Amino acid sequence: MKQHIKWNTPESLEDLLCEVVSWESRTGTAGEIEFSSKIVKKLLEIKYFKENSSQIHCFDAGKGRNTVTAFYNSGVTKKTIVLISHFDTVHTEEFGGGLEDLAFRPRELTEAFKARLNDLPLDAQEDLLSEEYLFGRGTMDMKMGLVLHLHLLEKASVEKWPINLILVTVPDEEVNSAGMRAAVSGLIELREKHELNYHLFLNSEPSFSQKPQDSTYYIYSGTIGKIMPSALFYGRETHAGEPLNGLTGHYMASYLTKAMEFNPDFVEEVYGEKTPLPICLQEIDLKDDYSAQTSCHSAALYNVFVMRQNAEDIMDIFKKTAKKAMADCSRDYKIICEREGVNPIGDIQVLEYQKLLEYAVNKIGKPAVDEIMENVLADSTLDERKMSMRICDNLMAHCQELAPLTILFYAPPYYPAINSSDNELVQEKIALTQQLLQDEFNIKAHQIHYFNGISDLSYVNYDARDTGWHAFKDNTPVWGDTYSIPFNKMQELQAPVLNVGPFGKDAHKLTERLHKKSAFTYTPFVLDKLIESMFVKQYELA
Repeated sequence: MKQHIKWNTPESLEDLLCEVVSWESRTGTAGEIEFSSKIVKKLLEIKYFKENSSQIHCFDAGKGRNTVTAFYNSGVTKKTIVLISHFDTVHTEEFGGGLEDLAFRPRELTEAFKARLNDLPLDAQEDLLSEEYLFGRGTMDMKMGLVLHLHLLEKASVEKWPINLILVTVPDEEVNSAGMRAAVSGLIELREKHELNYHLFLNSEPSFSQKPQDSTYYIYSGTIGKIMPSALFYGRETHAGEPLNGLTGHYMASYLTKAMEFNPDFVEEVYGEKTPLPICLQEIDLKDDYSAQTSCHSAALYNVFVMRQNAEDIMDIFKKTAKKAMADCSRDYKIICEREGVNPIGDIQVLEYQKLLEYAVNKIGKPAVDEIMENVLADSTLDERKMSMRICDNLMAHCQELAPLTILFYAPPYYPAINSSDNELVQEKIALTQQLLQDEFNIKAHQIHYFNGISDLSYVNYDARDTGWHAFKDNTPVWGDTYSIPFNKMQELQAPVLNVGPFGKDAHKLTERLHKKSAFTYTPFVLDKLIESMFVKQYELA
C-alpha cells in the first residue's frame, strides 16, 4: 500500500506553518530554547525518522539552545544536499498590547488586521484585502523555509529519493548565529561518519525586496557579508569648568563617526550589485554615573557590508579612516587650544586591539590581564559587544599613559560573504528554477548574487585559501571566550550555496506577511523539481 505524504498539499503546508509559527521562538527567550524539542517531535511524525530516530541529532548552541539536524540516508549514494533554515524570530514589541498575543497566530492575526485596516500602510491594506497573504511573526522570516524543508524530507523518505538530505535548523540567526556556528562541526561529523559528499547547501530564506514596494521574486546565488569594525575612544577626564584640560571620548568619536558613515571607501560592486554604505549602529558612553567630570571614554560600533573583502581588508581601510579622522580631531583641538591660550594634551594616536593587548601584557603581566578579562566575561549583564568595549576600556585604565588614544577592534557578529554565482551546478539550478516558475506559474524570477538579508550560508563554503580572517581573530576581544567562528572547519565544507524560498514582505515589521500561493504551491513544486534534477536526467538543462 502506497504511503501517504502528510505535508504535500497547500492546505496541509499552511496548517503546518501555522503550527510551527505558534511555537513562539523569539531570540533569547524560553521559546527559542523549547523549539528544538518541539521540532524533534514533529520530525518523529515522519515514518522514516520514527523508525530511524538515531538520524536526528541536537548540537549545543549555548544558553540552553540546540541546533537540530535530521539525516535522510537514501542508502544508495553519497551525494547529499544540506537544507538550512533558522527557527528564531525577532521580537514583537511593535504589535502593542492589543495584537501581541496574536503575533504567532497567523490566521487570527490576519483576520484581526481587517478590523484595523486603516492602521496599516496602504500596500499592506491592499495585500490584506486581496486574501493572498498570511500575516504573522515568523511566517516569512523564516519558518516557511523550515516547513518547506520538512516537506522535502518527508517526500524524499516516502518516495525513496536516491539522494541524501540533511535538514539543519538553527537558533540565534537573528543575533549572533550561534546555532549555525555550532552546526559546522555537526555537518563535518555527519560527513565523516557516513562518508558523504556535500553537493549543495540549499537555504530557503524568503525573497527579500531590493527597494520599497518591490514585488519581484528573487533567487540567490550567494549571501552578503557583514562585519562590525568598532572603536574605543580614550581621552583625558577633566572638570566641566576646565574643559580644555582634558579631551572627551565623545569629541573624538564624532570625528570617526562622521568619517565612517556613508563612506564610499568601504563600498564594493560585484556582478553589478553594490554593498550598502557603512553606518554607525551604536555609540555608548562608558562613564556610568552623572557628575561634573567629563567622560573620557566612549565606544562606537560601525556596520560594514562586504562581498569579496575579508576582515583584513576592512581593518586596513578602517585604520586608514581612523588615522585621518583622529588627525583632523587633533588639528581642530589644537586650534581651539591656541585660540584659548591653553596647552593641548597631545596628539591622538590610533592602535589596533592586538597591539594594546601586547602592551598591557608587557606592562602589568599576563595574569593581571587575564584577571581583567575574566572579570568582564563573568558579567552576565553584558552581551558580546559590550564585553568587547569593556575589555578595551579596562585594559586602557592600566595604560593611561597612551591616552589620548583610539583603539580599533572587531565586535561580534561577523558574517563572511559567500558566493557561488560562477559555479556550474548553481547556474544550472537557477536556470531550471527560472524555467519552472515561468512555464508553470508565469512568474519571472530574477537572480541576485548576494542575498541582502544576511544568512547562515555565511558559515559554509568559506574560501579555503583565505587567511584574512586572522585579523578578525586577533582583534576581537571576546574571541575564544564568548564568541568564535570555526573558520578552519568552514573551509572544509566546500560545496556551492543557493537560496530559493517563498515570496513575502516586511520582514521584522508589524506587517510581516507571506504570499500564500508562493509559499504553499509555487515554491514546494520548484524545490521538489530542483532536488529531483540532482538525480533525474530529464531535468538537466543543456
